[in-house]
Amino acid sequence: MNVDLHCHSTASDGALSPAVLVARAHEHGVQTLALTDHDTLEGLAEARQACLAKGMHWVSGVELSCTWGGATIHILGYDFPLDAPPLLEAIEALHRGRWLRAEEIDRRLAAKGMPGTLEGARAVQQALGDSGNAPARPHFADYLVRAGHVKDRGEAFRKWLGAGKLGDVKLHWPTLEETVATLRQSNAWVSLAHPMHYELTRSKRRRLIADYIQAGGQALEVVNGMMPAEQVGTMSILTREFGLLASAGSDFHGPGTWGEIGAYRPLPEDLPPLWRRFKHEQPMAI
Repeated sequence: MNVDLHCHSTASDGALSPAVLVARAHEHGVQTLALTDHDTLEGLAEARQACLAKGMHWVSGVELSCTWGGATIHILGYDFPLDAPPLLEAIEALHRGRWLRAEEIDRRLAAKGMPGTLEGARAVQQALGDSGNAPARPHFADYLVRAGHVKDRGEAFRKWLGAGKLGDVKLHWPTLEETVATLRQSNAWVSLAHPMHYELTRSKRRRLIADYIQAGGQALEVVNGMMPAEQVGTMSILTREFGLLASAGSDFHGPGTWGEIGAYRPLPEDLPPLWRRFKHEQPMAI
């Protein structure tokens, strides 16, 4: 696909620096790219410079964490000014919260005979690229592997870091309504990230989308990487029914993980693409 509106760099939990990620996207034919790191804008300036230098269209992006109905939900924001005060204030609060979470994960794992995990996770993170953000659970998982506590990242999540496990530390994220309001006040386009990934019943997913629209949401991420085709069909039906725009992306985190940059199932042709609403920056002359 020549548009990718969902990917991650070393600014959050991805394996490639923003510039290297952009180069990989360019090699895979991506022409319009939005870097959407978790709760940070740290990598956007580097990604913008790399995109424009390669003749690609760059779109500002972010993936914000929030809560709804007791679940953690992710909201994607696009095409906003990087100096938008409401978003900068929200990002700073999330930045502090993520460090508190990392410290709590460290305390919990130390109590189970695995000391030094924050320092180790931070070393894993810094080896990938300089970042001022707190290490995320994948960084902790990789450290647990290196320290010999588990055999691979999968076991780290199954035993210690996955949903409902000891290291799955819940934060007091902003509400869905607050997060959508922050993005709208920052002149961003708003999309609900991967609605099929949340462990919700069919009726509860519909309530989530209804509340999201009530809050000011504009689009649904209909396609997230190589998700099952039947899920794309379900999301397409919901997008049509609720009269929303459609977004899509690979959710790329690094080579050999969930999927490749620029690779995702086709978006049905009758759905209105969100990216046609963006004001793209023009690439510089080469």
